[in-house]
Amino acid sequence: MLSLPPRGDRDMLTRLAASGPVVYLLAGMASAIAGLVPWLITGMRLPVQNLWAGTVFPGRMPVAFLPFSQYALTLIVALIVVGSAIAGVVARSSRAQHPRFAVVSLVTSVAVVQVAALVQTTLTVLHGLRDTLASTLYLAALVIGTAVSITVGLVLLVLIARAPAAGVVVALSIAGIALESWLNALVLPFGVASTEPNFGLLAAIRWVPAFVVGLAVVWAGIRSIGRVIAAIIGLLVLWIAPAAVTAVSSAAGSRVLAAHPAEMLDYGSQVFVSALGVAGGSLSLLVPAVAVMVLGLSASEAMGRWRVERVPVG
Repeated sequence: MLSLPPRGDRDMLTRLAASGPVVYLLAGMASAIAGLVPWLITGMRLPVQNLWAGTVFPGRMPVAFLPFSQYALTLIVALIVVGSAIAGVVARSSRAQHPRFAVVSLVTSVAVVQVAALVQTTLTVLHGLRDTLASTLYLAALVIGTAVSITVGLVLLVLIARAPAAGVVVALSIAGIALESWLNALVLPFGVASTEPNFGLLAAIRWVPAFVVGLAVVWAGIRSIGRVIAAIIGLLVLWIAPAAVTAVSSAAGSRVLAAHPAEMLDYGSQVFVSALGVAGGSLSLLVPAVAVMVLGLSASEAMGRWRVERVPVG
């Protein structure tokens, strides 16, 4: 015959169940804010805008929660995606304990913080830009790009939190690319001139995505066709995505090409193709990633055999 727990225990369980959504809502908000840290530490002064209505010194630009600028496109994506990925890791790590509403709470709170940052930044920039077609197109492009980043980040959050291991590998591989830009901005904040001590850290950060992909594959293993395919996709992401980031940053950051979209696209395509090669550096990221995979999977296999051999017979 089953017996109910003591009344005090029942009251405690009720309080825990009631506070659960609040805990995950707060965790989601904290994750989204953590993603914004590389921008928060700069003081959040909006970058100087080429299409600003008046002349304003950098230190007098208004405060914005996102660095809207054609020179900070990869940083904007990183701030959004890394915050969402952190929330996904929180959900995955507490998967055995969290109830069904946990992921919904995390997605909701992350989305609220990021959308609020987008709205505040949009209104701030809109208030200061010139009233021209070029200004409207510029702001629209930044808003659409940021909205897409928020959507992608929330998808990654759900995949990391709830997807099978193969889906997690792909999601972490994408998040790893954003993590490099996030760490770069943490070591060398946007708008700050580089110094010699930064060079070593920035050089080391370049290899972070390779280790993220390698460790994700080691964590998931390759015991099924789906996981093997996920490992291959992770390597492709590691090869192609950094080249795409380099191409977009180079093309969008050129003031000379800003008024010539066709030439900007052509230049970006050239940079992308060049970055995919050995000279571009993107291909070299595969070497440490594969090394981590081979060493990690071999060590995991050896540990598995060792455990089997230690099991007493009979």
